[in-house]
Amino acid sequence: MRKEVAIMAAVLATAVTGCAGGAGGGSPTTAPAPASAHRMSVTSPAYPDGGTIPRRHTCDGEDVSPPLALAGVPGGTDSLAVVMRDLDTPHGGFAHWLVWDIGAGTRRLSAGERPPGAKEGRNGFGTDGYRGPCPPRGDHPHRYLLTVYATDRRPPVSPGASLDALRRALSGHTLATDTLMGRYGH
Repeated sequence: MRKEVAIMAAVLATAVTGCAGGAGGGSPTTAPAPASAHRMSVTSPAYPDGGTIPRRHTCDGEDVSPPLALAGVPGGTDSLAVVMRDLDTPHGGFAHWLVWDIGAGTRRLSAGERPPGAKEGRNGFGTDGYRGPCPPRGDHPHRYLLTVYATDRRPPVSPGASLDALRRALSGHTLATDTLMGRYGH
């Protein structure tokens, strides 16, 4: 009986791991798995988890990144990275913001702030840096997932890197993650 349970657990783990790939060339749609279970949190004074992203942080407003607060960053963290994606696009992963090499001691980012020394990648609009939520007019409100990664090294990617390149660099080097979900629609 124990052997059957162990085999069932292994099959289930393989099935779950095998489902991690998503649309768009087989790239994973989930965050790289943390190396170990640490409890880190990301919040924003601009909107609660699951709440509406204020117009200021969208294409209809000032188009500046939201303020963030971080807690529980694990020891051994060398740098932080932030990725913001629209989950409701046809391919389920339109990038709005890629920023990495954020100092490990950073606990707050102000609205519109690019942390000193940080690098930014290519968003889905084809530019570097933050571009806020901008769903098509008349579409239902979209879900925007902002993920913060604590990493054990500075990702070896150049400014202007793609979401896939950053994900590959984070894979196997992520100590902890947390997400903040926001919604926005016209």
